[in-house]
Amino acid sequence: MASQPKVPDHVPAHCVGAFNLYKSPEMRPTPFGDPFAAVAKLLDGPAVFYAPETTRDGQGAWIVTTAEEQRNVLQDGASYSSYRRIFSSAIGEDWPVIPLELDPPEHGKYRSMLNPLLSPKRVAALEPFVTAKAVELIEGLKARGTSAEVMTEFAFPLAVSVFLAFLGIPDDRLMEFVGWANELLHMGPAERTAAAHKVLNFLEGMIAQRKEEPADDFMTFLVQAQVEGRPLTDQEIRSIAVLLFIGGLDTVATAIGLDLYFLARNPDRQQELRDNPAILPSAVEEMLRAFPSVTPIRTATRDMDLGGCPIKKGDLVSCPSMASSRDPAEFPDPNTIDFNREDNRHTAFSYGPHRCLGSHLARREIIIALNEWFARIPPFRIKEGTAPVTFGGFVFGVENLVIDWS
Repeated sequence: MASQPKVPDHVPAHCVGAFNLYKSPEMRPTPFGDPFAAVAKLLDGPAVFYAPETTRDGQGAWIVTTAEEQRNVLQDGASYSSYRRIFSSAIGEDWPVIPLELDPPEHGKYRSMLNPLLSPKRVAALEPFVTAKAVELIEGLKARGTSAEVMTEFAFPLAVSVFLAFLGIPDDRLMEFVGWANELLHMGPAERTAAAHKVLNFLEGMIAQRKEEPADDFMTFLVQAQVEGRPLTDQEIRSIAVLLFIGGLDTVATAIGLDLYFLARNPDRQQELRDNPAILPSAVEEMLRAFPSVTPIRTATRDMDLGGCPIKKGDLVSCPSMASSRDPAEFPDPNTIDFNREDNRHTAFSYGPHRCLGSHLARREIIIALNEWFARIPPFRIKEGTAPVTFGGFVFGVENLVIDWS
């Protein structure tokens, strides 16, 4: 019989609960499941509790459920560190993904350097490419028939194409990159390690090439950039590029897929958007609130009290956005998807100093993807005889999403 996960001595019995992002029944790949609603049920309990086994590697963590307490954690970079080394540990190394795994004030100097690259103005310059790629992919689906598995045939190819364009790479290796993203984020330890090596080898080749052959792209910017009056090191360059790879692929594709999943199952809401295309931006914002995909995790840097629980230095603190985004104290009638919701202060892009660097681009990708889908695809539904599979974990999502528009 497997031993029970150990509860640290400093955790009182009344602060212990059960929750696992990977192993809880509601989190496992499930046909037509709803892991978001399952996490939202945590709001029926305490604002903070300790789960003895909640991370991918079986570590315990404090789970923070309410919007207010999550904001308290995520905005306090001094008390809650982002030091995790998730990517580098997969290859047996120890270096941070920059700036995600750095804390203030170190975090700020890199963030300031990168902010202009993903500003609304720079994102606007990418919109024609995103639109053209979305149209190309959708028209390709239509030419092949009246149904498609939209994650592998639309959502991921679109997100990866934008990433490649941002780096300045032709998309003739598109599906290879899609495979790397899937292996890195959704497979077992061996596959993750192999994928991490593939990503690094590719990025290192790009760094060397752009040093010899500069171009008008993100990688050239990095090899020429300076921080505090000095050039970035090769390690800093690849650490930043890794963040772009991780952050720009799975989460955007997942958001597009989850939106189409919801709309395919709710024809009345689909028609609402067809009848009122002007509300699409607010509808996308509302679906980001209802179906966020990430769970920021921090490490306590000191002993403290959080929500009446004794946090010790070194404890992990987990902030599942799926819980805070359904907090009734923050969102009236939180389980209703209201395309006209006002004051939509969700945390789908996290919160505080580590709020998603690419949020402007992510929003525009999702809006363009849905806008072009509605312009070219008639009313659609889940294909009869198929069952989309939802799952929790490092990034929540959906697969086997076969949509029919016959």
